[in-house]
Amino acid sequence: MTTHVETVASSIDEIAAQIDAAQRTGEPIEQFGEALSLDAAYQVQARLLRLRQQRGEQLTGAKLGFTSEAKMAQMGVDEIIVGFLTDEMHLRSGESLQLTGFVHPRVEPEVAFRLSRDVAPGTTARELVASVDAIAPALEVIDSRYRDFRFSLSDVVADNTSAACYVLGDWKRFRRDIDGLAVSLFADGRIVETGSTSDILGHPVRALERLAGMLTTARYSLPAGSVVLAGAATAAVAASTASRITALIAELGQVELCIQGNEAEGAAE
Repeated sequence: MTTHVETVASSIDEIAAQIDAAQRTGEPIEQFGEALSLDAAYQVQARLLRLRQQRGEQLTGAKLGFTSEAKMAQMGVDEIIVGFLTDEMHLRSGESLQLTGFVHPRVEPEVAFRLSRDVAPGTTARELVASVDAIAPALEVIDSRYRDFRFSLSDVVADNTSAACYVLGDWKRFRRDIDGLAVSLFADGRIVETGSTSDILGHPVRALERLAGMLTTARYSLPAGSVVLAGAATAAVAASTASRITALIAELGQVELCIQGNEAEGAAE
């Protein structure tokens, strides 16, 4: 007789397989909605990480989502979430990205932190912040795999918080006084969004502190050298809007992404 635990595990595996296929092919899927609890969504996310690792990808960090009022308003949610990053998602600044295979690609500016040592579930907020040795400006490409850009909070978590790619600028020595820095997002040299690092939970370091309490929920540890993306400082812009997207963060520098394949179906949604 099949047990309830086995049934739930099978369902989580099936959902993970569907999302994994959507992430790899760019074929959108229907949202799971109320059928998927937040806890189950994080279990799905953990399965996705395992599938990627089985294909040879390496865990390179974590990303926080919905850490700004602008992002919460844009997505219609009110809770911070966490996802994972891998080496296959990492692009160099100025590198070109083909939009073929994406569903709803969008780009947003972020602050990135680098960890100098391993961080495991149970690490305190103070310990996690103390492990940071560098900061950098970053761009993240997010891509919801749900049809018509319709999803619940659990859907987003299961889809690994829409993580697709990330680009890092030059690393600088870590400093805590990075609140209130101006953030500008450019599309082909034209400013399309502006904000402040204080739009990230009032101070980007608070995102790190929140991450410490979420690693147990996320079910993984972060190795030394991992990147942590603190969340968007402005609203995201559609990747189809330009061939070159640049983020400039005062005192931290800039980072750039070149976009190709803007004819990709659904990119402007």
